Amino acid sequence: MPRILKQADAPAPLDVRPYSPVLGAEVRGIDLASGLDKAAYEQVRAALLSHQVLFFKEQREIPPQTQIEFGRMFGELHMHPAAPQMDGYPEIFEIHVDRDSKIANGEFWHSDVSCDEVPPLGTILQLHTLPEVGGDTLFANMYAAYDALSEPMKRMLAGLTARHESEHVYRERYSDRGVDDTGKQYPQASHPVIRTHPETGAKALYVNRTFTTRINELEQAESEAVLGYLFDHCESIDFQIRYRWERNDVAFWDNRCAMHRAIWDYWPAERKGRRVTIKGDRPA
Repeated sequence: MPRILKQADAPAPLDVRPYSPVLGAEVRGIDLASGLDKAAYEQVRAALLSHQVLFFKEQREIPPQTQIEFGRMFGELHMHPAAPQMDGYPEIFEIHVDRDSKIANGEFWHSDVSCDEVPPLGTILQLHTLPEVGGDTLFANMYAAYDALSEPMKRMLAGLTARHESEHVYRERYSDRGVDDTGKQYPQASHPVIRTHPETGAKALYVNRTFTTRINELEQAESEAVLGYLFDHCESIDFQIRYRWERNDVAFWDNRCAMHRAIWDYWPAERKGRRVTIKGDRPA
């Protein structure tokens, strides 16, 4: 049965249906292209904190400015350190892959731009062009990944920090889209291996295969062994869902407690959309 989030001053409650027992929910009963009022915002925020990723169904294409305003309701917008910006809308990152692309965004497990000193709170993506088949996105629950660790492992990891770097990810990544990054310095930062979510208070693993390169307090061989284990653990099917997109679906995910991976299995077909990313807080 659908789980309805009740809001005293909301004209109509959202229809929020859990996507799986692991994480995620489908949301109906709201037209994001018309914008979001305060009552709907409160329901969406509560649903995001409960489910980690929301899939808004039966949507129209959202105008760029409206998508920007939607994102700003949740906080200051994050500017991507490498990707080209949409003409006239620098806050928007255009996701576009076709037969001439040399890479696709998000091909490996990651939390968006975890290499920043203040990484993103969340990301809001709408896809307008989809392949006939393929192009699914995987999401993984990092609360569940933490909870599944043994108590001795939790104690060992509790005081550790990890280095998140992006030079190896972003250098010349968008050259086929006209980006010349000669001389540019890409971000790197250290964050706790286990972070506490600032709103829910729950603990989550915060390492990922794309950006995390080293556990600072361990010797190199120890770091490689522990990170190798944690990457495999975080990517376990037990913590995952796989989402199949429909045209104009909107996904809103919480980067503080979820990872994702976009599967590029649809070449030479096209996949295109727009995303805004919300600036978060320094992991603690």
